[in-house]
Amino acid sequence: MARQRLGQHFLADPGWREEIARAVRISPHSIAATSPADTINSCWLEIGAGHGEMTEHLASAGAPVYAIELDAQFASRLSRLAQRYPNLTIVPGDILEIDIAEIAAGRKLHIYGNLPYYITSPILQRLFALAEHIEEIHVVIQLEVARRLIARPGTRDYGYLSVLTQYFARPELVLEIPRSAFSPPPEVGSALVTLRFPGERAKLPQLDQKRFLDFVKLCFSQKRKTLVNNLKMRLKPEAVREALGVLRLRADVRAEQLSLTHLAALFENSSLRAGAAP
Repeated sequence: MARQRLGQHFLADPGWREEIARAVRISPHSIAATSPADTINSCWLEIGAGHGEMTEHLASAGAPVYAIELDAQFASRLSRLAQRYPNLTIVPGDILEIDIAEIAAGRKLHIYGNLPYYITSPILQRLFALAEHIEEIHVVIQLEVARRLIARPGTRDYGYLSVLTQYFARPELVLEIPRSAFSPPPEVGSALVTLRFPGERAKLPQLDQKRFLDFVKLCFSQKRKTLVNNLKMRLKPEAVREALGVLRLRADVRAEQLSLTHLAALFENSSLRAGAAP
């Protein structure tokens, strides 16, 4: 039984489970299955194993699988599945608190999760903080959020979450999944998104990552406002206009119109660095 307080919507349709298994290359019918070398140098981390809907698919692929489950009752039941698969370890606990680097133990992580929609963003941010350990993330999330992850500059869905995601990873919307595939059905559409690492960060000059992401968040703090207005609490408007001019951007540009490359160049601009508001 799903517990609504945990945002649980189980992937009940076996046909859609197989579609996802093929897409993430853990099905015998996948076009490109996981290679034997991958099972030595990497492992799977499953976020929210539930009844084990996808856990058995993951374990059958052969690599070590660490299935994280917050619900104690489900974690207990999953232990029976672990008896059948010696490569499967059940990890009771919260993905936001578990030591993921310790689980990785030097291996590259492949991550799968059917994420509770209300906590998708915090989970992604937690994973991005461990980007050096991650090869790929495959997550079933709300379709609206999926579109935000892949959005390009100048589109309605483009925002801070788009930039954050694309800084760390290369996102792809792989499958749209109907409400009927779940039990109970969610109120919104869902999608499988794959995030491959690294993202744009690998192409950019070395940045102070924390300060840069704080700067980006400020740029998007009020989407309808111009960049000058969003930054004026910390930076002098004339300094922002000068920096925009150097990049040949309009003085009334909004953050949603700027690419990650533009945002990085703006952050690194010397006149902007010198233009802190009093």
